[in-house]
Amino acid sequence: MKNSSGKDSILVVDDAPDTLELLQRNLESQGYQVLTASDANEAIRILGTTAVDLVITDFKMPGASGIDLIRHIRENFRDIEVMMITGYPTIESAVKAVKAGAEEYLTKPFTETELLSAVQQILEKLHGHRAINSQSPQALGSRYGFIGESEVMQKVFRFISKAATTSATVLILGESGTGKELVARAIHYNGPRSSAPFVPVNCGAIPEGLLESELFGYIKGAFTGATETRAGFFQTADGGTIFLDEISETSLSMQVKLLRVLQNKEVYMVGSTRSLKVDVRILASTNKDLVILLKKGLFREDLFFRLNVITIEIPPLRERGDDILLLTQHFATKFANELSKPEPRFSENALHVLRSYHWPGNVRELENVIQRLVVMTEGDLIEVPDLPSLMRFSALQKMGLNRSLAEVEAEYICNVLASVRGNKTRASEILGIDRKTLREKLNKIEKKPSP
Repeated sequence: MKNSSGKDSILVVDDAPDTLELLQRNLESQGYQVLTASDANEAIRILGTTAVDLVITDFKMPGASGIDLIRHIRENFRDIEVMMITGYPTIESAVKAVKAGAEEYLTKPFTETELLSAVQQILEKLHGHRAINSQSPQALGSRYGFIGESEVMQKVFRFISKAATTSATVLILGESGTGKELVARAIHYNGPRSSAPFVPVNCGAIPEGLLESELFGYIKGAFTGATETRAGFFQTADGGTIFLDEISETSLSMQVKLLRVLQNKEVYMVGSTRSLKVDVRILASTNKDLVILLKKGLFREDLFFRLNVITIEIPPLRERGDDILLLTQHFATKFANELSKPEPRFSENALHVLRSYHWPGNVRELENVIQRLVVMTEGDLIEVPDLPSLMRFSALQKMGLNRSLAEVEAEYICNVLASVRGNKTRASEILGIDRKTLREKLNKIEKKPSP
């Protein structure tokens, strides 16, 4: 839990003063609040009076061991993560640490990068679980219809709040699926025009030959099939807001006509020589880089500057951290209620894959994935094998492809042993090897010098 300073709190336990000093210095350099203890008993006293997020403990210490300390933490604290460090690396010690409840296991000597990377991963997982368990999704992020508490989304909320109080044109930028229309609706319905119409127009979905008549309307007889006079989207939005989604898809000739609306607040219906005044606030969006389009001559510079009065950039989902987990639970609850099914739970590994995935389709893709999982998964626990294969493959890639085969094999053997609580017969069956081969591999791993 964050302390009053807003920093994560870490307790380091080691009987070697030099190690304590080194770890404290490295961790404090990254902004963590660090407490130290020279043995397990002192650590237990600190835990009884001080809020701690992560305990980093040595394996072998005088008196109670690191394993004893881990067991104490798991029996008495539900919201503290643990990492084991040791200068005596063996498969047995790793298995003991994992079985006792350690989230991570590092062998001495380790680099500062290895330490900080392990700490960051553990704390990210901890924050994710706290975010999910702290309050219901309905209580989170209902602000402007968004689910999210990340700092990047707080910045978006501040921009929405400011933009809503003005009548200025707003340009909303973001990848597909990030919620650009949701931002536009939030600006409209939190501003002085909220009681007037909000008219969304997808410029990329309307054929170029029809876009002008759809936007500005047409008079009877303007073209074949125009049997009556019909108002366009701008007239429909009079007094309110028009949202021009994917404005980058409009042609240069249409951009000239849109520029006239921005400058003069008037439109020409197709087939008419008289202009009509309109009182419309214009919000526009695009998932493309308009600066690049300007350089290529595909977007008018004068229209760009007219639109770019206030710019709101929506971050992609992959940059929103634990918001991914909040959205996961929100959508799981939503679809479970729609289908009258029990709300599913997600395993820790499944949540880790979801959070680590790069989400090219952003929130829309996440919503579709969760809907599929709720519909297709049997039982109430969603695990990694239930996730789409592309997502699982992407997660495996992030595990690092710069390790040797021997390193990967050793890690896998250790994980299998831990999963069966050190039962070598069962581990041999899972690995597809006999006990003798497993014993030889374990001996080789134990004799390998630590990095």
